[in-house]
Amino acid sequence: MRKTGIIGAMEIEVEGLKKEMQVCRTVEKAGMKFFEGTLCGQNVVVVRSGVGKVNAAVCTQILIDDFGVNLIINTGVAGSLKNEINIEDIVIATDVLHHDVDATLFGYKKGEVPQMGVHSFAADEKISELAREVSEQVNPEIKVFRGRIVSGDQFIFDKTIKAQIKNTFEGFCTEMEGASIGHTAWLNKVPFVIIRAISDKADDSAKMDYPVFEAKAAADSLRLVQGLMKRFSEDQTK
Repeated sequence: MRKTGIIGAMEIEVEGLKKEMQVCRTVEKAGMKFFEGTLCGQNVVVVRSGVGKVNAAVCTQILIDDFGVNLIINTGVAGSLKNEINIEDIVIATDVLHHDVDATLFGYKKGEVPQMGVHSFAADEKISELAREVSEQVNPEIKVFRGRIVSGDQFIFDKTIKAQIKNTFEGFCTEMEGASIGHTAWLNKVPFVIIRAISDKADDSAKMDYPVFEAKAAADSLRLVQGLMKRFSEDQTK
């Protein structure tokens, strides 16, 4: 039976999920609160990981080891790397990689973690496509893109750095957690999908755009996650 770990980036997003789910127990570990229960008939564990790659990796491993989840969904916000992807649009990952990893001196591609055997970590194709389909249904006014999401322990707000990341990695958007969640899930052979609402353009306007967008992003993400859980339940009854 599927048990989904849902990692939220924002406190208001986690609060929204908790209001919609039936919580049967709460566990606190590594400074994070894990809420276990059901959402739209699906077994879920909801948690806010905190910011950055280490927090995200630790959170993912706890979900797998302590709660036995066999699917990871991560929602949050990101900065756009493409002109055609605008604020309020949604990006669903085809794959994720670390834009701040550089072992090119030893013959690896930029962004490739040494000795992993892969340059990026692939999201689950079927669930990623399903998330795109559901997003178009529940958020019809929002454009949805599928593509590479890149992560690093940096909030990108400089157009020069943005251009370097875009040109090097061909990413659709940039943020601070997705690659670590995907990396950890990949190591554990657990499927994952990363969903990002675009909060800013990863340039000089980023500081101004983010606070305004946070609440709307949380509402859009909540509808998408609920929609996915409903689809999972419907598929089980077929």
